[in-house]
Amino acid sequence: MSKRSTARHSAAAGHVAEWPPGPQAPRLAPGAVHIWRADLDAVADSVLDGLSGDERERAAGIAGDRESALWSRSRGVLRELLARYLTTDADAVELSIGTHGKPELSRPGGPELFFNLSHSRNLALYAFCSDGRVGVDVQALRDERPPTGVDHVALARRAFGEHEAQRLTLVAPERREREFLRAWTRHEAELKRLGTGLGVGRREDERLGGGAAKQTAHQHAARSIVELDVGPRAAAALALERSPNELQLWGWT
Repeated sequence: MSKRSTARHSAAAGHVAEWPPGPQAPRLAPGAVHIWRADLDAVADSVLDGLSGDERERAAGIAGDRESALWSRSRGVLRELLARYLTTDADAVELSIGTHGKPELSRPGGPELFFNLSHSRNLALYAFCSDGRVGVDVQALRDERPPTGVDHVALARRAFGEHEAQRLTLVAPERREREFLRAWTRHEAELKRLGTGLGVGRREDERLGGGAAKQTAHQHAARSIVELDVGPRAAAALALERSPNELQLWGWT
C-alpha cells in the first residue's frame, strides 16, 4: 500500500493519522483531496494582513475578543492556503459568500478549485479538491469531563431520530458527547457540501445545544463520507461527491 493510500485508510478507519507540514506550492491531482489542519492559537497574526475590509468588519462584530481573534485567524489561514493553490497573494484572493454563508471564489475564469473550512475553538480544518463540491466539519468537546447539563441522547433523538438515540444509550456516558459529535460532523459536513448547512453568525453552543436539538435532520445521501482523526477531544468529517483516490493530510505551517 502506498504512503498516500495509507494516510487515507488511517483517516477513514479512525487510526492515528499523521499531519506532516504541508507544501508551500500544493498541486491538486485529479481525484485528490487535500485536508489542512491548523492550531489557531499558534497562527501568527501576520495572516490577518490579507483580510478584506468586509472580513475585518465581520470580525469586529463577533462577541468576545478570543472568538473574534480565532475567526479572523481562520479566515487569514484560508486566504493564505488559497493563495498557495492559486499562486497569488492572500489579499488578491477574491471571495464571496453564498446564500447560506459558504465562502466561494468569486473570480470568474479561474482554475477549478472547490474548498470548505470549519473551526471549533482553536482547531481549524480546510478541505480542497478540484472534482466537485466538498464539505468539512470539526467540533471540539466541551471542557467538562464528563460534560454536564447536556443530554446527548435527547439531542440525538431530536436531530437524527430514534435509531441514533438508541445507539447512544449503549455508549458509556463519558463517551456520548464524542459519539454525538461524530454523527453531527458527518451530518453537517454533507450539508456544507451541498451549501445548505450554514447559518451565518450561529454560535457553536447554539448549534450543538439548542440549535442542534431544534433542527430537523434532513437525510442527504452523500456519495462519500470520511471521518478524520483529529484526536480524542474532537470529531471531524469530510463529505465529497465521490470517493477520493488520494487523501493528503497536512498541518499548517
